[in-house]
Amino acid sequence: MSEEKHSGRVVFFNNKLIPELDARVSIYDSALMFGDMVFEMTRSFNKKQFKLSEHIERLYIGLKILEIPIQYSQNELEEICNNVIEANEPLFEEDDEHRLMINVSRGPLGIYSHLFPENTGATVIVADFPLKWTVASMSQYYDRGINSVIPSQRAIPSTLMDPKIKNRSRMWYQMANIEVSKVEGDNNWALLIDPDGFIAEGTGDNFFMVKDGVVITPEGRNILRGISRDYVIEIAKELNIEAIEKNIEPYDVYTADEAFLTGTPFCILPTTQLNGQDIGDGKMGEITSRLLKKWSENVGLDIEAQIRKYGKDIQRNKNISAPTPYQFKKG
Repeated sequence: MSEEKHSGRVVFFNNKLIPELDARVSIYDSALMFGDMVFEMTRSFNKKQFKLSEHIERLYIGLKILEIPIQYSQNELEEICNNVIEANEPLFEEDDEHRLMINVSRGPLGIYSHLFPENTGATVIVADFPLKWTVASMSQYYDRGINSVIPSQRAIPSTLMDPKIKNRSRMWYQMANIEVSKVEGDNNWALLIDPDGFIAEGTGDNFFMVKDGVVITPEGRNILRGISRDYVIEIAKELNIEAIEKNIEPYDVYTADEAFLTGTPFCILPTTQLNGQDIGDGKMGEITSRLLKKWSENVGLDIEAQIRKYGKDIQRNKNISAPTPYQFKKG
């Protein structure tokens, strides 16, 4: 199976649908100049979007705080998202899912506005990409788990630039990924600590550990408060599993019974090591498995089985050396 060069897919770009490969952000856009862009990524289960309205609500909170004007209401943007999906659905394979990428920048900087007489406002983009290309390489982690590695790069605290605003200024993520890419092995993902030495988050995921049957995740202070993170806490309540937020030190992780990561594309993945040291028995834990199973039941789809299938379908992913949101692989 291979991705065709010309997919035929379309994206919403500043009030019109255009071919995916024709979508271009100007070199004078505030997104390029300053990383001045708020974004969201969503996914579907059985072609139905999961928590799209929650993602859009978080997007608009970021737009409000950063004072980026947008010409669409939340309901209008949700309708745009659904229209993009409808336009692309005939081009998606039966077993694939819709992964939306919503990007909103301030638009071209004012000094260049005379070059854009038809658009001096926000740049609004909604792209629809097959989910399988994002998660196919992750299927291996259900068996071997992820080795979370703490780099020297620290999380940027909310007192400097609030990570709760999901924005495109993420060089500290990339610096962490570059450092972790130099660690021996190919299952290493960065896990950042904040300036106070507490576990914060990954470079595109939230962290959980389990100790004595209690699910524990870092306080929502110096992290992106993930939609998937919130949903895991909700699922834990459904299963009568205690879930709490508290400060976590690396020592606590070393002594934990199990641990896992959450993120929109993959939902839940086990992290079985910290800096090369086994967490618990070094395998996917019982409570992690229960949470993933419950999530699958709630959406009517076996999440692990789907990702494993994608991994088999897209063998060429094993040879891709380009950076991902979670890893930086040197070419």
